[in-house]
Amino acid sequence: MNSAELLIDGFGRVSQNVHRTLKGLRSDALTVRLDPDANSIAWLIWHLTRNQDDHLADAFSGEQLWTSQGWADRFALPFDVRATGYGQSSAEVAAVQSSADLLTGYHDAVHEQTIRLVSGVTDADLPRIVDERWDPPVTLGVRLISVLSDGLQHAGQAAYVRGVVERLG
Repeated sequence: MNSAELLIDGFGRVSQNVHRTLKGLRSDALTVRLDPDANSIAWLIWHLTRNQDDHLADAFSGEQLWTSQGWADRFALPFDVRATGYGQSSAEVAAVQSSADLLTGYHDAVHEQTIRLVSGVTDADLPRIVDERWDPPVTLGVRLISVLSDGLQHAGQAAYVRGVVERLG
């Protein structure tokens, strides 16, 4: 197994978890928050997808699908088009209200783009610096693992919230 195959498998697991969490979910369950400051399923899925879209577009010098394919307009969220969810307030988390179909559509588009981008990654590509704002600078390998880790964590959190919501009725 090579680097590209590992990345494809990893991002595929994020996508499978997103689909499993959203499939057949009652629409009112998307915005349930387990406490007043907790993240909702809608916010978690939106954020992990925005993060993946933003970070991979930057790492591969491409365009974000959020703007280039009109997803920002479809979601019509009340914050800056560059927002990815990082550092958002409780009120901003609450503002992410979307259908499962819209969340799935955006996630699927980003996942397809991700697979196209990572399918050509070789071991020699991984040390390439993609972000010099950090010390040490961030390599492509570190960025990809960071996005993958974030996606798996948030997909797991969304699945957990779904389980709690279903048990509580």
